[in-house]
Amino acid sequence: MRSILVTGLLLTGLCSMAQEYAPSPDRITKMVHYLASGKLKGRGTNEKGGLKASSYVARQFRKLGLEPGNNGQYYQPFTFTRGKHVNIPSRNVIGYLDNSAAYTIVIGAHYDHLGTAALFDGRYPIGQVHNGADDNASGVAGLLELARYYTQNGEKEPFNFMFIAFGGEELGLQGSKYYTQHPVDSLDNIHFMLNMDMIGRYNPSRGVGIGGYGSAVEWPEIFKGVQADSIKFFTDAAGKGGSDHHSFYVAGVPVLFFHTGGHDDYHKPTDDAHKVDAAAEAGILKIGIQLINNAMKVDKLEYVGEAQAAK
Repeated sequence: MRSILVTGLLLTGLCSMAQEYAPSPDRITKMVHYLASGKLKGRGTNEKGGLKASSYVARQFRKLGLEPGNNGQYYQPFTFTRGKHVNIPSRNVIGYLDNSAAYTIVIGAHYDHLGTAALFDGRYPIGQVHNGADDNASGVAGLLELARYYTQNGEKEPFNFMFIAFGGEELGLQGSKYYTQHPVDSLDNIHFMLNMDMIGRYNPSRGVGIGGYGSAVEWPEIFKGVQADSIKFFTDAAGKGGSDHHSFYVAGVPVLFFHTGGHDDYHKPTDDAHKVDAAAEAGILKIGIQLINNAMKVDKLEYVGEAQAAK
């Protein structure tokens, strides 16, 4: 009886530990509600809310034990010009998990949103706060949940991990453009890049779209057998697109892009936290984990360029 009890307690403990690093709807909800709160006023580039969001990500990276990914710094500052707006400051946030491996998996999501729309020259209502819960507080929550999984699961994976929260995405993929032009490590050492942008509004009739299926020779084999209980997905071959994976793909890196689709609140002040489906997002992240783990069984993915993919 005692041995059965001890075994039961051990199994309960192991299950409890697994729950601590498995994607959690509760944690996703808390993160999205903070990032899309009035305190951050839409996380606009060159606005206080955007700086607060990047600082929040850096704190979470530190808590999870990720090393500063940019020569001893979590931040990779940069400036850019957009129309009449010159030398706009922003910064990427980079955390690194060093597994002493030859190649690195990059996982990314942009943390910025429209803020009060001051830099968009009247395209959106200036002065109104755009909280950007789905776009892209949901992706940042996913980034941090995957960082938690790979730092807390007790495994030393056969690849290093670089987690990047990009700035300036809404103003033309500025953070990812800057990173691919000024990489911390050679882009040749990247196994692939996984990007999450708007993964919080799962629609069961559509499923989650996963782009980049045609960006590496091995993706079809890697996708075999991947599933989640109540989440369905479909694939798209394109490596190019309107989010940060695009910058990596055109620089010669295989990519995956997770996206739950457009909706009526896109780029409107009504993209609020209570509309994000955290339980479905947790399921989407579990699909991502399966794909990452399957991809780690391959030594190095073989990139497929746009011209080759079109044949």
